[in-house]
Amino acid sequence: MTDMRSFLGRDILSLKDFERDEFFQVFSVADELRHYAEKRRNGDLLTSKTLLTAFYQPSTRTRLATEAAMHRLGGHVLGFSDAKMTRAGDFYQESIKDTVHMLEYYGDVIAMRHFQQGAPAEAAKWASVPVINCGDGWGEHPTQVLTDLYTTWKHFGTLDGLRVLCVGDMRMRTMHSILYAMSQFDMEGLVVCPPEMSLLPEFKAELDERNVMYREVESVEKCIAEADVIYMEPVVQADYTKSRDEAHDDKGQTPAAYKVTRQLLRDKAKRTSIILHSLPRMDELPPDVDATRHARYWFEAFNGVAMRMALLSLVLGAVE
Repeated sequence: MTDMRSFLGRDILSLKDFERDEFFQVFSVADELRHYAEKRRNGDLLTSKTLLTAFYQPSTRTRLATEAAMHRLGGHVLGFSDAKMTRAGDFYQESIKDTVHMLEYYGDVIAMRHFQQGAPAEAAKWASVPVINCGDGWGEHPTQVLTDLYTTWKHFGTLDGLRVLCVGDMRMRTMHSILYAMSQFDMEGLVVCPPEMSLLPEFKAELDERNVMYREVESVEKCIAEADVIYMEPVVQADYTKSRDEAHDDKGQTPAAYKVTRQLLRDKAKRTSIILHSLPRMDELPPDVDATRHARYWFEAFNGVAMRMALLSLVLGAVE
């Protein structure tokens, strides 16, 4: 194994700069620490450390899994889950620079979600403590995709030789992160999305530069038989450039081409394929799929705690 860069003090902003060995390093630490979550026992690995969560956009799994991970390792947590309750979101609209310059005094690591693409990277410029990107607008979502890849690796024992059907809105941060990550493995992406949600030309150019193998297909039905992993996002989407997006009565329905149903799984899917969904879901993944052998999204949600325990321990230097 080559000498790897240390994770100590490192920002986790993008999967663009993750090398192949680093994925496996994070997975192995997640394996070492997952027993804390499995047995619901808290350890003391991060007992002297404090996580600060700065969430400018709604979150269920990402914020709570990150906080749960810190608690499981005996650490402390403080932060906000609604920027409107802070000076950064009220009348003053305090800048990221000013906010972060202050937050770094209150904790040892900052986990940030923001509606502006690049906001966590901007925060990392000013913070003397590590910053973890928990989703930035249409940008990236590295902790979610590390969780997805860890879940896939746990199931198949490898990430090489797999075909991943990516279905949903290709402007989404999870889709960006997973396609970047594929550059490090022998994986092929099958991309299915509505035309108005397709991969942007500049993103395609980046994928080509990284030799990512992918092809665009017009419906799930046409390629589900080839897929080992079915990786889903809704096509009925909130606007990720807003801090909040309230629901309207007319949310719209998901067209059949972007849905995964029990019938389709039974008729066309590989028997060994698994479904991942970062959730929340709309009608693209009906609840009756939950009872099939393909569903892995609850396991994926649990793995999110183990994965974030690994990342927090690595950037805070509690493990190597």
